[in-house]
Amino acid sequence: MDLKTKYHLRVQSCIGTIIDVHKMISEKYENEQLQPRFEDIEKAIEKLDMDLVSEGDMLMMEKATNALLGKFRPIFEAWGVGPVYEKDDHMQ
Repeated sequence: MDLKTKYHLRVQSCIGTIIDVHKMISEKYENEQLQPRFEDIEKAIEKLDMDLVSEGDMLMMEKATNALLGKFRPIFEAWGVGPVYEKDDHMQ
C-alpha cells in the first residue's frame, strides 16, 4: 500500500470516528444540527490531495482527534452513554 493511500485511510479513520461519536450523541439526545456538516467533511476527504499531506500533518490530525475524544469522555461517563463501538468477540 502506498503512502498516499495510507494517509487517506488515516484521515478517513479520524473523521469517521468523530462522525460515529456525533451520531451516537445525536440519536440518544436528538441533536442532529451538526450531522450535515460532519457528512460534508466526510465528502471533502475524497477531494483532498494526499500528495500535499505529510506525516506531521497526519500526526497533528490524530492528536486533535484524540484530544476531541478526550473532551467527550466526561460527557459519555456523566450521561451513561456507553461505548461508541461494541466490542466484537474477535477483538478480545
